[in-house]
Amino acid sequence: MSDFVSSFWSHYVSAITIISILACFLLAWVTSRAKVPPAVDGVVESTGHVWDENLRELNNPLPRWWLYLFYITCVFGVGYLILYPGLGTFKGTLNWTQNGQYDDEVAKMDEVTAPLFAGYMAQDIAEVAKDPEAQAMGERLFLTYCSQCHGSDARGSRSFPNLSDNDWLGAGDPEYIKHTVLNGRNAVMPAMAAAIGNTPADVEAMANYVLSLSDSRHDAILAAKAKPKFAVCAACHGADGKGVAAVGAPNLTDDTWLYGGSRKSIEDAISNGFNNRMPSFGNLLDEGKAHVLAAYIWSLSNSDESTTQTN
Repeated sequence: MSDFVSSFWSHYVSAITIISILACFLLAWVTSRAKVPPAVDGVVESTGHVWDENLRELNNPLPRWWLYLFYITCVFGVGYLILYPGLGTFKGTLNWTQNGQYDDEVAKMDEVTAPLFAGYMAQDIAEVAKDPEAQAMGERLFLTYCSQCHGSDARGSRSFPNLSDNDWLGAGDPEYIKHTVLNGRNAVMPAMAAAIGNTPADVEAMANYVLSLSDSRHDAILAAKAKPKFAVCAACHGADGKGVAAVGAPNLTDDTWLYGGSRKSIEDAISNGFNNRMPSFGNLLDEGKAHVLAAYIWSLSNSDESTTQTN
């Protein structure tokens, strides 16, 4: 209610609101004082409005309960606008805001759930993943904060990782997942075309070599030509192309592709690189909630009985 660019619009809206309430009140009052001709021989005067041939609007006075309801509505509206925001930039005498109410409700809920999350914090994340109640809580947290990008089934989409398999850009252990939830991740791959020859032919050859690492369909001659130049890529992806978890470099030897596994997609990655980012949720989730959420995410790619990371 306070996002007006000038005080004029605040006063304009306030004036229209007040005048409208007064007009409704006066209309009801004036109408109620109008004299209605009495019925003659049981026939009430008609307003002249007729529908469906014989359906007429009669000129009967408004029922008193209905009239009083109009008055009560006007009084209620005035009282509401005094107590709560509604008249331009006026914040109301209660100084109520949606954000304030939300923060109060969250604080009350946090006070109730704090002992529960404290109990989970005392356990390893892998152990929390075995608790059905914690899993249900983690699922609700996931659907609220994570499903918009990773999907409600956690299978992700292009540029958003699948969290239900065992292919991780990083370590993939429970603590790594929790750290990622709280702090986010920055995924950067620089454009590498200049480092491998800077021609479309060089990029095409390297794309074929990358495809060969996962036994995908490729041109063997072009792949062999690009193999020596893969040394500049090995700094992140490793000499064997299996990736380096410490820097979040993906494994190129499997069939999991975050940005697409076609030759054209790989050529685009080599030529233009990527700059992807997962935001930090530390400002939305405290450590206890992140602990439970991490347990749920970890469980998606690990059986309930598993207590060791299999990635």
